[in-house]
Amino acid sequence: MRGTIDGFGYGLLTPVAAFVMACLGGALGLRCVVRSVLDERSSRPGWLALGAVSIGCGIWTMHFIAMIGFRVEETPVRYDVSLTVLSLAVAVAVVGIGVFAVGYRGVTAGTLCTAGAVTGLGVAAMHYIGMAALQLSGSIRYDTPTVALSVVIAIVAATTALWAAVSIRGFLTSLGASLVMGVAVSGMHYTGMAAVSVHLHDTTGPRTGESPVSLLLPMLIGPVIFLVLAGAIVMLDPPRIRSDKEPARPRRGRPTTTDGPDGVDRSEPSPSLFEPSRSPDRHPQGRQGAGAPGVQEW
Repeated sequence: MRGTIDGFGYGLLTPVAAFVMACLGGALGLRCVVRSVLDERSSRPGWLALGAVSIGCGIWTMHFIAMIGFRVEETPVRYDVSLTVLSLAVAVAVVGIGVFAVGYRGVTAGTLCTAGAVTGLGVAAMHYIGMAALQLSGSIRYDTPTVALSVVIAIVAATTALWAAVSIRGFLTSLGASLVMGVAVSGMHYTGMAAVSVHLHDTTGPRTGESPVSLLLPMLIGPVIFLVLAGAIVMLDPPRIRSDKEPARPRRGRPTTTDGPDGVDRSEPSPSLFEPSRSPDRHPQGRQGAGAPGVQEW
């Protein structure tokens, strides 16, 4: 028996909220990567790590907000906690690989393609690990061509996001890139969900696992709070742009001439390596000899 799937159990509320979270995570991630390029080199790992966690949390939050609206009419749906947490760890770790690769190696064709492919596969892995956390009275099957299309969308979205992260500088262009990323990630999710079919075993429902609302809503609080705090860090910490020009160092040798009112040079000549030292220890007795009145003996 084939189950009846409803992916929009709360109407437009869940897809709109999911899209907003994907855009927020993408925007914060892009700004953090841009900051890592503009800021001092010692701060780069911190900004890249913050960007990776922001993008990963945004994608994961988007997925499970959308999954709150997922229902199968003939059976209740529950989730395995360990697989749900694992999907978040995979999202952050794999996005981090792509972000650090591009942040340190730049936007070369080889680096961008490799990092985009790894990150896109990580996003797809996060999605399907999250789907594996589903527990219901039946088996979930996938349409292979549609799954392949969702993976391609994930790779294209990840590659575009990584390119934008190190290539786009303006606020409006970064905002546009984050909106495009939100559309791509949401499109990948719903394309993957279109590949799903449920074949029921019975209608008694699973006896283990947590319901979507009781599990997902408390788990979503942490990533959402993190994204808010990351946004505060990005807004409140001004960029410290590193200048390519080093401050001029004083020249060795004779200093700048300082002329008095009569035009005579009053500056002290710089000591030469070939002149005898004027240090007092060279003349311990002074000019008038040791013990001479009026002359201090060294």
